[in-house]
Amino acid sequence: MGVESGDNESTEYAFRDKEVPPWKKQITLRSMVTGLILSIVFNFIVCKLNLTTGVIPSLNVAAGLLGFAMIRSWTAVIEKFGKLKQPFTRQENTVIQTCVVASSGIAFSSGTASYMLGMSPFIAAQADAGNTPNNTKKLDISWMLPFLLVVSFAGLFSIVALRKLMIMKYKLTYPSGTATAYLINCFHTPKGAKLAKKQVGSLFKSFGFSFIFGAVQWIFAREDGCGFGSLPTFGFNAYAKRFYFDFSSTYVGVGMLCPYMVNVSLLIGAIISWAIMWPMIEAKKGDWYSDHLSASSLHGIQGYRVFIAIAMMLGDGLFHFAYMLVVTALSFKKRKSSGEEDYSGEESSEDYDTKRQN
Repeated sequence: MGVESGDNESTEYAFRDKEVPPWKKQITLRSMVTGLILSIVFNFIVCKLNLTTGVIPSLNVAAGLLGFAMIRSWTAVIEKFGKLKQPFTRQENTVIQTCVVASSGIAFSSGTASYMLGMSPFIAAQADAGNTPNNTKKLDISWMLPFLLVVSFAGLFSIVALRKLMIMKYKLTYPSGTATAYLINCFHTPKGAKLAKKQVGSLFKSFGFSFIFGAVQWIFAREDGCGFGSLPTFGFNAYAKRFYFDFSSTYVGVGMLCPYMVNVSLLIGAIISWAIMWPMIEAKKGDWYSDHLSASSLHGIQGYRVFIAIAMMLGDGLFHFAYMLVVTALSFKKRKSSGEEDYSGEESSEDYDTKRQN
């Protein structure tokens, strides 16, 4: 496949005159420091989302954009003084993005804002059952660090093993990774740098508005049930059933990142549960469960909420897992019977991007 010109020009063709730096020049001190700073920020974001919405959107694009903005600003200042020794490359940008996403991923998968804290004696003491030495674990760095290492390197034994087969051989598209790679490539072109500058400007404007609005909410929220976060938007009857808008910028931001099908599904689930199911179950108080239990007890209404929702998610997840296994097995069987063993294609049929990347 030849290299096209004009608007359809190959992505890698734009970087044809730039050599790919060795790995020692890709993993630089500035990239590691930037990755560390952004990792701390993103870890707080992930923990906050985990404690509130429970939905963690992909942060790949944000990590790549902020990493580019920070290093580009630094190199621009150094270049004015004539001290720039190494230009900022897209490979270095990828190192930053990888470090940030990996770190924030650990913050979610390690249970830092969920089960790890839930195992502590302090949290267990707030429950009405299960508060025994066998069910609690005192937080200590001596066991937390090995635990985090085990969680962090789990992908080495699963994802990396499938990389050559699924991505390199069968050319399966990795959506978030592909989008991030395309974004980073665009940033390191003249037009892309200008676009990134505008995007970073919009990002900080949104950040400033959200920060100021959050501060205003905190000032007026003197106690629980007071302030913007407890405004009975749809009336007091709806408010009693937890139907109101709390003006949370976090929820609005997550809703903007998630596909509309996710948002619609969440809305339908909220209406079915809080408007129909939970009031019906609460009407059975004293019959289906003891009327002396608190609303947060898993032996009462909270138990119905938690286990019904978990059962629905597990059922749907198990169905899709079984479906994908069957479809994949049939696909491999069909390809094997047709004699198509290698789908990587001949080198002559590869486009310019694939040849340069390999």
